[in-house]
Parts: sequence; structure tokens; C-alpha cells
Amino acid sequence: MSNTAVEPYKPGVFDLTHKLTVEKHGHTALITINHPPANTWDRESLIGLKLLVEHLNRDDDVYALVICGQGDTFFSAGADLKLFADGDRNRAREMARRLGEAFEALRAFRGVSIAAINGFALGGGLECALACDIRIAEQHAQLGLPEASVGLLPCAGGTQALAWLVGEGWAKRMVLCGERLTADTALRIGLVEQVVEPGEARGHALLMAARVARQSPVAVRAIKPLIDAMKVRGPATLAADEREAFVDLFEAEDTREGVNAFLEKREPRWRNR
Repeated sequence: MSNTAVEPYKPGVFDLTHKLTVEKHGHTALITINHPPANTWDRESLIGLKLLVEHLNRDDDVYALVICGQGDTFFSAGADLKLFADGDRNRAREMARRLGEAFEALRAFRGVSIAAINGFALGGGLECALACDIRIAEQHAQLGLPEASVGLLPCAGGTQALAWLVGEGWAKRMVLCGERLTADTALRIGLVEQVVEPGEARGHALLMAARVARQSPVAVRAIKPLIDAMKVRGPATLAADEREAFVDLFEAEDTREGVNAFLEKREPRWRNR
């Protein structure tokens, strides 16, 4: 992993719940969903995730985040269904909003986000992983959006994000037919980028995040929105934006540092500005 020892992350306003834990590995924030037995999401943890990501966006020393589940069985089984048992529409509306806000914040994280899928990723658990830039799954993981089996539907970007990644057919198999995927199938159709042995997702995700730290944080922040914009705009419409973003980087200290470090055959010293 990183050559920097694990250390507790500095407290912040997101410390309203014990259901998320945060540690720091070098320039990477490691977020663990800690709500046994199935690491489900509830109001507290969703508010906490949104506030945490917003906090990390303001921390110039954090270039990447990794999110994983506590234990070796569940990444996350999604929203706690007990919250919907009484059919309260107001509670349903609030939970849908909280889910959307939390995962939209994760999707908009200015650095690189990696989901270490260490077990079942179902419903809102898979939507959380879909909100990340990269997904690494352990061999025993299973992934699905089973909401329709209980009379619900994915409400935090699952239908759109899934269809974008895997295509209409596989999205409909998973959402409309309730098909649950193995890690190998998820890799084959592009739902995850890597499959690793049980117990190794977190380590591989931290290694990948450490590689992010070798990139210019300023460049990463400029590049990521260009890639994400493809979801709503065609490639032809982005060509001019891409060229302007390239030129804009020459206002950053990191750009001069990166070019000169290459020419001087040394590692760059990023100033993150």
C-alpha cells in the first residue's frame, strides 16, 4: 500500500455518526461503512457521507478516497428497509432526497473515488459504488438492484448510472428482472474494473489511490469533469472545452512543476495549485 502509516482523519462536522469511519493513508481518505450486520444506509449515515465528501473537497492534502464496507460479507445492502415499512410518503421522500444528495456528492468528489466492493453490493449499496469513479470487487461479491422485488425502484441514480456503464440490456436484466451478478460477470460487462481475491479489495484500492497521488491534483480536477460530461454531451461538443481546459492548466504552478520535473528526470513536488 502507501508508504504512509494509517492515521485517524481529523474530526469534522461529519462526525455525527459512528456508522462511517474515516482514516488517512497518505493522500487518500479511507471511508468504511460501519453499520452491521449489512452496512445499510440510514438518514444519519447519508447525511454524514455528504458532509464528509464536502469536507474532503476542501482538504488540499486529500487526492483520492476509497470506500469499503466493514467486515467480509457486505459492502452495503442499501437503504434500511425498516424505514419504509409503514408506507410513510414523507419519510420516503426524505430518504430518496438523502440518498440522492449523498451519492451525488460522492459522484462530484473533486479527486478520484474508488469503491472497494468487499461483499454484497445491493440496492443503495450498488448505487454508492456506481457513484465512484472506479470499482474493484472481490471474487465472492454479488451486485444487484433488487428494489422492484419489494415494490420499489432505485432512486439514487441507479437506473441512469447502471445503463450508462453496462448498456440498456444488462441494466434491464438487473433492474427489471432482478438479476444479481457475480464479480466475474460484472467485470465482463464493465460494471467493475478489477476482480481480486477475497479480503484484497481494500488493499488494491489503496494501491490504486496511491498512484493517483503521483498525478497532478490540479490536472485531475480538470480532467475528471471532461470525462463525466460524456454522460450528457457527445464527444464532438466537448472538443473545445477540452482544449480550453488544457490551456487553463498553464495558469497552475503544478503544470510548470510537472513539465520541469520530467525534463529534470525527478519526481514532481505537487503544490496542488
